[in-house]
Amino acid sequence: MTEQNSPNTSKMRRKPQQIRSQERVDGILNAAEELFIEVGYEQTTTRAIATRAKVPIGSLYQFFPDKHAILKALAVRYFQQEYQLFAKLHTKEAETLPVAVYVDQVIDAFDHFMNSHPGYRAVYEQLLNLMTYSAIEAMDDYEYQIVDELAAFFGRLNPKLDAEKCQAIALVVVKVVGDLLWLASSQNPAMRQLLLAETKLLMLGYLNNYLSVD
Repeated sequence: MTEQNSPNTSKMRRKPQQIRSQERVDGILNAAEELFIEVGYEQTTTRAIATRAKVPIGSLYQFFPDKHAILKALAVRYFQQEYQLFAKLHTKEAETLPVAVYVDQVIDAFDHFMNSHPGYRAVYEQLLNLMTYSAIEAMDDYEYQIVDELAAFFGRLNPKLDAEKCQAIALVVVKVVGDLLWLASSQNPAMRQLLLAETKLLMLGYLNNYLSVD
């Protein structure tokens, strides 16, 4: 069966409504992620995914029309996990932290997340390679949700900042930190640590211009 990546076929066919269905979808996603890591996206087929997940191919197609829909679902799962991590780092208690401590915690947490999930890079590299409209839209929606909530967080730290300024600061932080952490994740351990340290220095100097004094 030829797998197409058109906008009409790259969406999940239906969302699981029962625990058993959700477990089956999770199994399909976990199997796909393993195969994307082991043999690569291009070499992975839906039949191989079904075999690894121990489900009939027809069951896979009940939820996913093609391989690209599975890739997108994996990306969305990572988006959700990253958002949960973001929320955990931006509680009411976080508003009382010195800026240096806040920067250390956020950068260390996201670096750990990216490097403790071996499928993270495999999924996002392939998503960036495909760069379909639906993939870009999903990434943008997630990113701007983080930007909006980060802007609100900065506004609470310094009420003198207007909403537009907070939005600009948050956008700079998300873009710069995201790109540098992505770069760091592909380096050898020594260079990765150097890049993390430089990213912290960069963000600390930048945010100290706007946020509460340590």
